[in-house]
Amino acid sequence: MLSFASGVRSTLSLTALLLLTACQPQSTPAESKESDAPVAKREPYTIVSPHGERVDYYYWLRDDERQDPEVLGYLNAENTYYDSYRADYQQLTDKIESELMARVKQDDESVPYQRGDYTYQTEYEEGQEYAIYTRTHIESGQKEILLDVNELAEGEAFMQVSNLQVSPDQTKLAYMVDAIGRRQYELHVKDLTSATTTATGLNGLSAALAWAQDNETLFLVENDPQTLLSKRVLKYRLGAPVETAEVIYEEQDESFYMWVSNTTDREYVVITLQSTVSNEMHVLDAETPDAALQVIAPRERDLQYSADHIDGRWIILTDYNAPNFQVMEVATDNLGDKASWRPVVPHDEQVFIHDIAVFSNHLALNERRDGLRQVRIVPWSDPSQSHVISADEPTYVMTFETNVEQDTAVVRYNYTSLVTPTVTYAYNMATRESEVLKATEVPNYDASNYATERTWATADDGTRIPVSLLYSNDFQQDGSAPLYQYAYGSYGATSEPWFRQSVFSLVDRGFVYAIAHIRGGQEMGRHWYEQGKLENKKNTFTDYIDVTEHLVAEEYAHPGKVFGMGGSAGGLLMGAVANMAPAKYRGLVAHVPFVDVVTTMLDETIPLTTNEFDEWGNPQDQPYYDYMLSYSPYDQVMKQAYPAMLVTTGLHDSQVQYFEPAKWVAKLRHLKTDDNPLLFKTDMEAGHGGSSGRFARLKQTAEEYAFILNLLGEEARPQ
Repeated sequence: MLSFASGVRSTLSLTALLLLTACQPQSTPAESKESDAPVAKREPYTIVSPHGERVDYYYWLRDDERQDPEVLGYLNAENTYYDSYRADYQQLTDKIESELMARVKQDDESVPYQRGDYTYQTEYEEGQEYAIYTRTHIESGQKEILLDVNELAEGEAFMQVSNLQVSPDQTKLAYMVDAIGRRQYELHVKDLTSATTTATGLNGLSAALAWAQDNETLFLVENDPQTLLSKRVLKYRLGAPVETAEVIYEEQDESFYMWVSNTTDREYVVITLQSTVSNEMHVLDAETPDAALQVIAPRERDLQYSADHIDGRWIILTDYNAPNFQVMEVATDNLGDKASWRPVVPHDEQVFIHDIAVFSNHLALNERRDGLRQVRIVPWSDPSQSHVISADEPTYVMTFETNVEQDTAVVRYNYTSLVTPTVTYAYNMATRESEVLKATEVPNYDASNYATERTWATADDGTRIPVSLLYSNDFQQDGSAPLYQYAYGSYGATSEPWFRQSVFSLVDRGFVYAIAHIRGGQEMGRHWYEQGKLENKKNTFTDYIDVTEHLVAEEYAHPGKVFGMGGSAGGLLMGAVANMAPAKYRGLVAHVPFVDVVTTMLDETIPLTTNEFDEWGNPQDQPYYDYMLSYSPYDQVMKQAYPAMLVTTGLHDSQVQYFEPAKWVAKLRHLKTDDNPLLFKTDMEAGHGGSSGRFARLKQTAEEYAFILNLLGEEARPQ
């Protein structure tokens, strides 16, 4: 048994630690047990708060520099244990990875969209991990490569390119590069006439950027180096020294995120400031980059809005007197005066509006009714004559595709369901005729072999929880099937029933795949979110458990074959469920889990903390402190039997710091009374999103599914 004794931390080198690990007696894979797992030392550290002190025995695992030899040694030891455990079923992992790869059309391309004289497209080549961005001149047909991310990634363990933006005259390409995984970007600019690329040296940026009409001025967002919060908007002229970048806006309230972009018509630069419950937008005429900013409406608590510009007016999506949002408009001359906003699409208690797309003669709404996301078309000439684009399946998702032209009758949208790969349509809003632009090809997949349905679970308080289900056509609802249940349930994010090609490796082995649309998301409207945040947060966890009980009671699943998965805030869900109802789950998978809720939310130096007080509460206040403490997975770990668990993290994670799951796993190892496997994998080269390459991500999924199937053993249906 590997143990890190007290007093070793300051003197033991990483090399010695790794040698110590290597010298331990190694079990054969078939014999690997929890008793062989690394054991983290316990070193008391007092967490101080206005409401009492708590002792954290694993706080030493926090290393903000990611350089402490003992910390890295422990993470590597956990990785070694994980590799030893999974070696016993490596053939199964390889088989699943091959299945996942076989369902990927490796040479693929996006639907091209037109901007100016070119059509723009994203392409993938067979065997390549990363995208290739191209454009084709409409008149000449000449095609050029804007950026091949595969070339940029050569020699790098991680590569993320974000937010490629072509200048208004289409002669320059600006984009953001993160080669670590911490979501801290450097600005790169490519001159498309000479094909020369410049790394500007502007670092520590978010992925946001916008162009002025002069094709020389860029607007960027600089992050705070400690908290990583977006703090300042910079105005930068290409070719100038980085120190000449001018701060044109600085946000003092650390509960707000910041973003900068252009309006669809590219006439304005927009600074969007967003907190959990309110936001504010500042705009600047892109023709006059040195002019003063104007505010669309000053921030107010519990007022949210977003806006786009067309023909001298702003179309505003807002929750102003409308919890499920309404659409309003205001003339540019009346910016700053909310009293001048005029209604276009009124509030509907049964319909939640997610997004809008603005066109010359029509307004398109991406809305949700009865938990299903659809597209509604509203003619400006007579909004009462709106209509919804129809769908045939019981559960589906419609979302907007890229719509960069306003002077058109055509809106592009994507349609998908759990059994239907994404289809991109061009829909004529005037004639109501549809054209398929692309039907995603999924090799080795036949939709006729599968079925999807929606069922409803009833929570303890009587609330009906929608559940989207996927299973094979030979599924028998007799209580014998294994279940893989996914949910998220935070920030108002909706867990859509998208097509997920990976899950068929479970479904083909007899699994029922379930998405629990629990409170904390916005699947059923804004109230669904309000009932799953702050002092209602436990509804998220009990809803998930109630869905499990419903699926077992209705014989969709065998009670001894239930598996759960969630990531990030969904990892918090897994942690809470593990503490509250461990006997209901055969295994749980928690990716990059947010599990140390109170300690993190007390520490305003940690990225994201201050922005999330309105989501979780501020533990400086006694009621929130007590409530958060009552469900925080790390604090509520107790002496009891836990399900088998697989926990993952990324060393460079900027959203949920690696030490949260590291501490959680260490505490679970100390207190749990079972001999079920508890595995912890740290990706030493990645951040919150895991590996950056498309095939590398499939490897991670294959490992997860193999972990689950190995637990079932002979109970799993072979394929």
